[in-house]
Amino acid sequence: MTEAGYAKKRRAMVNRLVREGVIKSEAVKHAFLTVPRELFVWEGGETAAYADSPQPLGMTDQTISAPHMIAIMLEELGLKVGMSVLEVGAGSGYTSALISEIVAPSEKESEGRGHVTSVELLDELVQFASGNLGRAGYPSVVTVVSGDGTLGYPEKNSEEIYDRIIVTAAAPHIPVYLQMQLKKGGVLLIPVGNPLEQLLLRVSKSEAGEVTSRSVIECMFVPLIGEDGFH
Repeated sequence: MTEAGYAKKRRAMVNRLVREGVIKSEAVKHAFLTVPRELFVWEGGETAAYADSPQPLGMTDQTISAPHMIAIMLEELGLKVGMSVLEVGAGSGYTSALISEIVAPSEKESEGRGHVTSVELLDELVQFASGNLGRAGYPSVVTVVSGDGTLGYPEKNSEEIYDRIIVTAAAPHIPVYLQMQLKKGGVLLIPVGNPLEQLLLRVSKSEAGEVTSRSVIECMFVPLIGEDGFH
């Protein structure tokens, strides 16, 4: 398919998500219109890049989430220019590219741009995501690192580091270090439950340091593997 053909499919996907009320803000709409999802799917899956369904990532047992679920999560995060964001589960790099379009837009001066740190447990996906982000033009605003994301990044650091944290795999509970690394006034989005069914939780930390959460939607993600996740 040509670049123009992919662009047409991208616009159709975004228009559908807007009509369905999933994409609500101009910032999220712009991000979805800008990031070429076909550059982030596994080789051979390009024709299905704009289907509203999860896409497998080779033989890793991991997936790229369906576009509507990613849109729901980005809207709930309330991202703004200049924010520091931690993503747990890099996958193909697609979600971090979308986030970077909001927190670190290219027209913003470098000193005022945000940054995305994406932690991935599987070395194969660290390499895959990094390569995709490089090809798509995001290497300076997204850093993909290898590690156990259930322990935050840097691992087991108790400092408040991130304005927003997004977890793209299901956890049995909210990992302790992710709560610690969330800044006051910050938001953590995470699917919590068992491997077969979860609730997407929006966790907020008040200026006083109080942590509260509310349910957003029922969902199903692959399990979050790690010391403070599923073993």
